[in-house]
Amino acid sequence: MNRFERMPPMPGEAQVEFRDGDFRVLRPGPFVRCAATGVAIPLDDLKYWDVDRNEAYASPQARLKALGVNVKL
Repeated sequence: MNRFERMPPMPGEAQVEFRDGDFRVLRPGPFVRCAATGVAIPLDDLKYWDVDRNEAYASPQARLKALGVNVKL
């Protein structure tokens, strides 16, 4: 396998360590779950997370929901 060949997708949810400005994949997988909504978020689309809670969010509104702010999703 060379660097241009894609590896087959790993089954199941990825385990991720969230950091300031980036994240590190601890266990490969195609997605993580939103902590507020439970929706699967592809790692390529992951943009929102909380470093202190080590949680991923599908959107800014999902983050507010996790904080207990009443928002419509």
